[in-house]
Amino acid sequence: MLDKDEFERVKKQALELFKKAHIVITESEKERLEIVDGGLGKIDEIGLEIITYVNTDRYCAKEMVLLPNQTCPEHKHPNHDGQLGKEETFRCRYGRVYLFVEGERTIRHVDPPNEYFTAAHEIILDPGDQYTIPPNTLHWFKAGKTGAVISEFSSHSDDASDIFTDPNFKRV
Repeated sequence: MLDKDEFERVKKQALELFKKAHIVITESEKERLEIVDGGLGKIDEIGLEIITYVNTDRYCAKEMVLLPNQTCPEHKHPNHDGQLGKEETFRCRYGRVYLFVEGERTIRHVDPPNEYFTAAHEIILDPGDQYTIPPNTLHWFKAGKTGAVISEFSSHSDDASDIFTDPNFKRV
């Protein structure tokens, strides 16, 4: 868990990246900024910063920040309660995103942080590029050296049903 100083440092970095991406964040959204470290205590290496604009039973819209070289851990959005898992489209707004999905292994431009990262088909997203991830697809993503801002448009987001390949990562 992050202490208060570390939380404030990461929040400041995330807000600076939103500014670089020319994304206006309201005071209310700043207060709702979610800093996800999964309980690993390695926020600069593994984690994600999120503002959720809307999340209804039909759709969801978020802004996500990855600090420089930060990685969102590998996970999937499985089917649950008789519904398809979350389908999501990532649109890069700032920086470079290295997105890895299940599929044919490609040449990697970045290495996974540990053995829990298995998806090996790399898609590089630069500002304006987007990619749609089908439901129940293992994926992980990492920012380049300047960090990244990603807009996410998806079906309903149910974080509780996400499955992470790292058993130590807990989405709270």
